Amino acid sequence: MCGLAGLALLPGVAPQASVLEAMTAALAHRGPDGAGLHLAGGVALAHTRLSIIDLVTGDQPLFAGGAALVANGEIYNYRELREQNQLVCATQSDCEPPLHLYRRDGLAFVNNLRGMYAIALHDRAARRLVLARDPFGIKPLYIAETADGVAFASEPQALIAAGIVKPRIRSEARDELLQLQFTTGAETIFEGIHRLLPGESLSVADGRIVERHRRMALPEGGPETIGEEEALQRLDRALEESVALHQRSDVPYGLFLSGGTDSAAILAMMARLNEKPVMAFTAGFDVKGAADEREAARRAAQAAGAEHVEVQVGEEMVWRHLPEIVGAMDDPAADYAIIPTWFLARRARQDVKVVLSGEGGDEIFGGYGRYRAAMRPWWLWGRAMRSRGAFDRLDVLRTEPRFWRDGIASAETEVAGGGRTRLQAAQAVDIADWLPNDLLTKLDRCLMAHGVEGRTPFLDPGVAAAAFRLPDGLKVRKNTGKWLLRQWLQRHFPASEPHRPKQGFTVPIGAWIARRGDKLGPLVAKQPGIAEICKPGRVEQLFRHAAEKRPGSAAWHLLFYAIWHRRHVEGRRAEGDVFDFLA
Repeated sequence: MCGLAGLALLPGVAPQASVLEAMTAALAHRGPDGAGLHLAGGVALAHTRLSIIDLVTGDQPLFAGGAALVANGEIYNYRELREQNQLVCATQSDCEPPLHLYRRDGLAFVNNLRGMYAIALHDRAARRLVLARDPFGIKPLYIAETADGVAFASEPQALIAAGIVKPRIRSEARDELLQLQFTTGAETIFEGIHRLLPGESLSVADGRIVERHRRMALPEGGPETIGEEEALQRLDRALEESVALHQRSDVPYGLFLSGGTDSAAILAMMARLNEKPVMAFTAGFDVKGAADEREAARRAAQAAGAEHVEVQVGEEMVWRHLPEIVGAMDDPAADYAIIPTWFLARRARQDVKVVLSGEGGDEIFGGYGRYRAAMRPWWLWGRAMRSRGAFDRLDVLRTEPRFWRDGIASAETEVAGGGRTRLQAAQAVDIADWLPNDLLTKLDRCLMAHGVEGRTPFLDPGVAAAAFRLPDGLKVRKNTGKWLLRQWLQRHFPASEPHRPKQGFTVPIGAWIARRGDKLGPLVAKQPGIAEICKPGRVEQLFRHAAEKRPGSAAWHLLFYAIWHRRHVEGRRAEGDVFDFLA
């Protein structure tokens, strides 16, 4: 897990040292263990390293023949790639095999990579730069096409810090953020900055993009015919292989453990594969009546013999650190789970450098209630996912957002057909946008803020192959999602209480905002980013009603956006508590 940045410029244009230094400095938090640079003509590759595998000889850039590579992430099957392809490698780095595979296979080098990655590779002989991102979009990569050529970086803020792009807001993406809590597609909230899509590879020649390819995360086709017993055996094999691969590390690793089925399944498999106790970290809250999963997590950890660390997140902690937390989300996702994730990462860094997490379990196995609604036809109260925005009928915004759902609708059209059921289509929509642009962005930024690598064993080609094409009845049964995963836990780890009703992970942000609403409302209302989009007086009124569900959610979105705008558009450093920062 690292940071990468670079330039591929037009003929005759040379990279400026000040630009490269600014990008590298902006990404230093992603790679506190070292930095490297490759310069050749109009191409520059910069790298900041977080050392996980091959601590001694794994510094980047890596070189082979006339090619150089920098990468952010982990190639979990690097040992198998070496053996199967008889690769002669100069280091033990997991990122060296892709370099040799590229020299043999060209842009098809990504097809056999199993892991999370953003890769930049310069082929001097072919005079091209290649950029590639893993199929689930676990690792981020952003590009900007300018008059001088193409710039890229692991985070948009590096491109802004270097002066390559100005922090100008796209109103369409801002509306998406306010209504959905995340943004969709290739375009970001910043004009001129684009995401490399999950699974996308592109080639740049003489400073211009000349070729694009896409490797999809999910298998094609509708449900296959398979019985529950066979499906359970296949799932067991896939989970064991994936978790074993995701544990490959030369530094200590642990687990983010909630009280739900996803992290419980990973805990059960880690306990099977490890001789030493698993180190597990769980967050809870100081608000009476909040959905707090610590007790269930505690029981699961005890049953698995894990070393369990609990982190209580309190209101004062949140107000003190919220500018830092939101500041880490340069590609904004107003998911309140950024709060406990940031604090968990801060605590985990005291003991481990790698954390496994359950992201992707709901999407792969069909866990969300919205999937069950999407499965029903409209006359049985079925409805499209995310058909309602956070600000609908609240009369807060000056202009009612009209096109905020266009990105989701586009994804729905793209994933439909091919024999997929309504359930599969709903899962595929989430995997296309919600997963990479909310959940995985949250995990990446909150952990990278503390120099911790996050790994997601459910987001693995083997697990996807074993689970995505299961019959709907093995995913949803008796109005319960993730049926097969629950059955697997009932067999292998019954102490996790897998058929306990899904509680859902909620953060009591509405209650916290309500207690400070009289102070926070006016502070948020006067921010330039808020004043231009909200009606006078309505923000303060919204914050006074934040204890209610819908006003509380909308108030959080506005608070997030106010802090985010002040940090990433106005350029204020994330210093002081939330009240000082907004004052």
